[in-house]
Amino acid sequence: MGLQPLEFSDCYLDSPWFRERVRAHEAELEKTNKFIKELLKDGKNLIAATKNLSAAQRKFAHSLRDFKFEFIGDAETDDERYIDASLHEFSNFLKNLEEQREILALSVTETLIKPLERFRKEQLGAVKEEKKKFDKETEKNYSLLEKHLNLSAKKKELQLQEADNQVEQNRKHFYELSLEYVCKLQEIQERKKFECVEPVLSFFQGLFTFYHQGYELAKDFNHYKMALQINIQNTRNRFEGTRSEVEELMNKIRRNPQEHKRANHFTMEGYLYVQEKRPAPFGSSWVKHYCMYRKETKKFSMIPFEHRSGGKVGDAELFVLTYCTKRNADTIDRRFCFDLEASDRPGVPVTMQAFSEEDRKLWMEALDGKEAVSIIFKILFYSAQLDKIGFTIIKKCISAVETRGINDQGLYRVVGVSSKVQRLLSLLMDSKTCNEVDLENSVDWEVKTITSAMKQYLRSLPEPLMTYELHGEFIVPAKSGSPESRVNAVHFLVHKLPEKNREMLEILVKHLANVSKHAKRNLMTVANLGVVFGPTLMRPQEETVAAIMDLKFQNIVVEILIENHEKIFKTLPDATFTEPISMSVSPPNAPPRQSRRQGQRIKRPLAVYNLCLELDDVDSHSSPREDTPTGSMDSLSSQSPTPAFSSSPPGLLDENHLIMNSGDLAGWTTNLPAQSRPSMVSWMNVPSANPAATNAALPTFFFPNSATGTDTAMESVAHRKARAVYPCEAEHSSELSFQIGAIFEDGKY
Repeated sequence: MGLQPLEFSDCYLDSPWFRERVRAHEAELEKTNKFIKELLKDGKNLIAATKNLSAAQRKFAHSLRDFKFEFIGDAETDDERYIDASLHEFSNFLKNLEEQREILALSVTETLIKPLERFRKEQLGAVKEEKKKFDKETEKNYSLLEKHLNLSAKKKELQLQEADNQVEQNRKHFYELSLEYVCKLQEIQERKKFECVEPVLSFFQGLFTFYHQGYELAKDFNHYKMALQINIQNTRNRFEGTRSEVEELMNKIRRNPQEHKRANHFTMEGYLYVQEKRPAPFGSSWVKHYCMYRKETKKFSMIPFEHRSGGKVGDAELFVLTYCTKRNADTIDRRFCFDLEASDRPGVPVTMQAFSEEDRKLWMEALDGKEAVSIIFKILFYSAQLDKIGFTIIKKCISAVETRGINDQGLYRVVGVSSKVQRLLSLLMDSKTCNEVDLENSVDWEVKTITSAMKQYLRSLPEPLMTYELHGEFIVPAKSGSPESRVNAVHFLVHKLPEKNREMLEILVKHLANVSKHAKRNLMTVANLGVVFGPTLMRPQEETVAAIMDLKFQNIVVEILIENHEKIFKTLPDATFTEPISMSVSPPNAPPRQSRRQGQRIKRPLAVYNLCLELDDVDSHSSPREDTPTGSMDSLSSQSPTPAFSSSPPGLLDENHLIMNSGDLAGWTTNLPAQSRPSMVSWMNVPSANPAATNAALPTFFFPNSATGTDTAMESVAHRKARAVYPCEAEHSSELSFQIGAIFEDGKY
């Protein structure tokens, strides 16, 4: 409930409740006064901060421009490189915003500070003065009344009448002042609503003008933002897959560290405490060393290292081992000890202490010491094989999925109940019951159970479908190179797979391509399928964190397979393409924006995504259509190269049109400046003396608004002419400006 109204009639009663209501109004005005005082303080701080804001924003932009993300491993994905370069784009955006701020300078003092100060001084200050008068008159009135009531009745009548008149006059004056004060209190309560808010509204109106300019900048920035969001989403999806694999590996190692020991050239390595003997009477000390032993050469090395001293490393010591013996408990007052003897110090054993009895047994076995204990590692054999039953299982599952659940949301990402999945697998992998299982018509098996069973079968193979041997070779092209070189390398490597592996992979990838065609309904884009099937089809022979960091590149390989399955499986690789590992590629970690500025775009074919553009013939001057739904924005990793000018796949290039599919645009859109406008250039053969006769049938191409992009195109179509359909304004000294109708010939303007 709000404040109670102050009735004028209550001024004459001056009851306790009236006084309580007056105090409530006074408290509210005091709160308003404090609010305005704080608001004025904050407003003045805002003015001071505004003077430094431009410098702070520019410094922030400078920090964004100079920072570069470090990555784990030896290469980045295209998405990661675009994300890395995004900080430079953000820096440019902030610089443009600061230019608008300087143009739209706002006078905060005139719109906010002065009106509020005037209201506080003239209105709230006046009420304070009225309150002082009211409190003073109250004290005077009731003091006089008490004095009057204390007069003796024995006083003369004339004196008593004079006293009565004086009290009555004072009371009337008090009532008049009380009425005026009550009126003022209620007036100011109503006045504050517009007197306070109107200056704030004016202040915000000025801000809105500035923000409108920011909105215009944001619209220009929107195309880059949309492409970057897809880069980020792809990276996040790969991160989720990588994180689960890392956690799974961590838990495996936590349960049994010895079974997951990394393979290296040392037979045994780890920390041991080494006894260092001192002259009497100082006894001996035990120093922690990191020890490494190679059984083939009998070489034992140890390095003193103390974690508590900041990780200081001492001098390494190396010797050739002669023998190792266990120390019994009755010969030393420490547990878990054993002696080593070096070949250069015969008869002078070195005593070492392990961390536990089990640790000592491991060292004793590795060092061929007495009482060595053999460790039996569990080897898990899977019954899954690439045999007739295996092909039957995959074909039955694929047929059921395409019949019953091709449009199910989250297909292959939603997992089935583990017990049901195991039961289905056991039935399918049994030759007696496999053919009896009806997956297409039975309601007993949910689609998620079928998809989980198929993934589990593929993961249960003794060797991944794309083999341990070729794992590293598949990863290499995914880390670097142009889109075309990546596809060619994967194409080449797929045909190096064993026949059964390649046949099974073809069946599966063809199905995944079909799933991706229904991405609008099932939400399983090519990128999402890569996240799911990357670890399923590819895995390294040794599980390490470094190998898990390559999961994102496994996903890219799967994306390339899906997007190019017709070429990869239906055609033979180029006979001249025999060295996919030594391909000439651009540096994998070069930011795309930087490489464009340095004129290196020639090393990377124009690759774009996420839009479907159809370019009309030269004479129509039509703008590109952008009507591809968001659901088709599926992959940013396997980039389709720009079609050759002399020939192109069916449906991409006809006599008058070049149609770029969703795999043709992201490399351009993600590298455009914030406010650039693409230029359209028509490339023309000039075989006859009459060039105009050939113009009507010429294809039209889009190129980025930069000198490097145009130069790249002109180099690739030597001895040709180009006519500019739209003007282009350079944004950098290294770029080219030209007007409508400008003619380019052999790369010259």
